[in-house]
Amino acid sequence: MTPSAATSLSFGEVLRISAVKRLFFAQIVSVFGDFLALFAVIAHVTFNLHGTPTQIAMIMVSFLLPLAFFSPVAGVFVDKWNVKATMVTSDVVRGLLILSLVFVHSLNAIYVIFFVLAMVSAFFMPAQSVAVRTIAPAAGLLAVNALMSQAFQGSQIIAPSLSGTLVQLVGANACYLFDTASFFFSAGMLMTIPIHRDIAPHTEAASVFRSMRTGYHFMFTHATISFVVISMATGMFAVRGFGALLSVYVRDLLGSTSAAFGVLNTLIGVGMIVGTQSITRFGKHIPKQNLVVYGLSLMGLAVLLTAAFTTMPTTAAGMLVMGFGAAFIMITSQTLLQQETPKEMLGRVSSSLMSLMAFSQVIAMFLAGPVAERIGIRNLYFGSAAMLLGIGLLGRARIRARVPAAG
Repeated sequence: MTPSAATSLSFGEVLRISAVKRLFFAQIVSVFGDFLALFAVIAHVTFNLHGTPTQIAMIMVSFLLPLAFFSPVAGVFVDKWNVKATMVTSDVVRGLLILSLVFVHSLNAIYVIFFVLAMVSAFFMPAQSVAVRTIAPAAGLLAVNALMSQAFQGSQIIAPSLSGTLVQLVGANACYLFDTASFFFSAGMLMTIPIHRDIAPHTEAASVFRSMRTGYHFMFTHATISFVVISMATGMFAVRGFGALLSVYVRDLLGSTSAAFGVLNTLIGVGMIVGTQSITRFGKHIPKQNLVVYGLSLMGLAVLLTAAFTTMPTTAAGMLVMGFGAAFIMITSQTLLQQETPKEMLGRVSSSLMSLMAFSQVIAMFLAGPVAERIGIRNLYFGSAAMLLGIGLLGRARIRARVPAAG
């Protein structure tokens, strides 16, 4: 415990690794563009097309469905393909797909574009996890994952407010064009990074499902990984039911605009930045599994606060706490996954986890719109808060039950 803490690299030390620094810069630009485009689509459909809760939820469903069902297959090939070529090709194709949003004007076309976009992303996400494991030393994994998370968080601070304002002033196309350029920039940066990994021999198509089973078997039989997977999958179910309809909550319960929707999402990013800066300090004294549980509990409290008081100040406070808790979950779970998974299986395990996360979110998205239309958004939020807090309590009980065996 103390040796690992003592040998952990700092942010500055991992950024002195050229490959890490380039990957970090590519992540900053690309993720910022993604947030800009995503919030532009949601804001456009919500405030310009006056979409219903179900229609808005279907935007994310169309993105999550391929991740749920296609990711495990993609992960098998990521473990065998050239990592850099996979990431660069994925960026270029996704840039072209986002560009096509400029020319479409119907919800059905948006659904199709997001569906295909997710199929391509199913290759990029596990490939990036493999790239991080390849270019970063073991002692620097927590710092590198925190840096990648900060790129995500910084984008979430700036992009939503900017996106909401741009949609209101000049329309969503400006956001789509920037995201297209960000994908091409990311592809160019990735081409300069040396990523050397031994590639497993090509297998027959019939062995793809055998490889998938191997990944799932490891994920659910490894004590630490299975704990993280189950907690995250059920937690994401509750969180997605909340987040999918935040724009409608802002419009109908707070009586506000797309700009306010953007600001609230920005506050989630602020909370995540604070959480990320705190996690290395907490991580020296608290096991990573505990940090996941505490993150889920904090997110439950955040949703409860938002549902209980339909005011802008309490909603803003809820978004800050939500982001703080999310940082604990995202960084610790990714680090645990990379530390505990054998290199030759990381693509499969990462994509299988991504599949489970997406599947739980798809179910939540299918239910969120119709349930909110039937019982109201506030009652849906109360249910999400109860689920998150319940998962936190169950996780805490499981950890306590394992302490005697560990000691």
